[in-house]
Amino acid sequence: MRAVIAGVVLAITLVLSISLTVTIGPADLSVGDVWGSIWSHLTGAPSPLSVLRDGIVWELRLPRILTAAAVGAGLALVGAIMQALTRNQLADPYLLGISSGASLGAVSVLLLGFAVLLPVAAFAGALLALAATLALAGAFGRITPTRTVLAGVAVSSLAAAITSFVIFWVATGDAYREVLSWLLGSLAGARWEAVLIAGGAVLVVGIPLALTGRILDAFALGDTTAASLGIPVQGVRWTLLGAGALLTGALVAVSGSIGFVGLVLPHAVRLLVGPGHRALLPLSALTGAVFLVWADTLARTVFEPRELPVGIVTAIIGAPVFAILLARRRSEA
Repeated sequence: MRAVIAGVVLAITLVLSISLTVTIGPADLSVGDVWGSIWSHLTGAPSPLSVLRDGIVWELRLPRILTAAAVGAGLALVGAIMQALTRNQLADPYLLGISSGASLGAVSVLLLGFAVLLPVAAFAGALLALAATLALAGAFGRITPTRTVLAGVAVSSLAAAITSFVIFWVATGDAYREVLSWLLGSLAGARWEAVLIAGGAVLVVGIPLALTGRILDAFALGDTTAASLGIPVQGVRWTLLGAGALLTGALVAVSGSIGFVGLVLPHAVRLLVGPGHRALLPLSALTGAVFLVWADTLARTVFEPRELPVGIVTAIIGAPVFAILLARRRSEA
């Protein structure tokens, strides 16, 4: 019952957060104006706003905030799954070198002047990094979670080194600022195409992942117990890891590398509802959506007219919160 109540509260909070954050900024907007604009575009009715204010809502703020919600939900969900599959409480969505691979692909096309291909390049880089991680893990025998994590660290370090070399060798002038903004995570350029990519990935890949709670609860009891329950352990593990990597690649392609969301929020939700994954997965997704919506709003408004990369905000909030969670868990133990 506590999980159900938490889910309802978080869902309502998400809707209210989206409605309120669209109004925050220099334009004089109300929640009624926001929903009036949305209604007019969905039904074809005349907009109650002027062309400029309607454009601010529909073309600028709403797609950015919806993208933030989708990215936050996906990262928190994948973080909870990675922690369960690897039995590593420090696991996050970027564990298998996915972020570094996506960064290498994105930075390459940015510096070559093909920014329009950034989502495709980032997604391709993420998948190549995943393939390299699995190939390296399997080169020394049977693929195990520990070998996979170590291979992911190696691939991530190599991709980060190549990315730094490319930036050092090619970047000039304002290109440094554009690349740095993407590497730190930014939703400034998010439009409806980004909503389609991130939201579509969450719907197609994320929802099935959120329904795997029973399987992950069996994994928590150990591979032997899970196998005795009729679960094909290796096949399920790599299917879930691959799906998580696929979802993360799609999210990184539109937002850059945003840290701490997938690492911290599953731990916070566990304190609320316990370790059971049937509640943990959907509640982590809702919490991640709410958190990133407000984090991005802070990023674009605190130092207005200048804007921070949202990855800086999530790190400033996430690092001390994670330290508090670790201290609390240690005291409870």
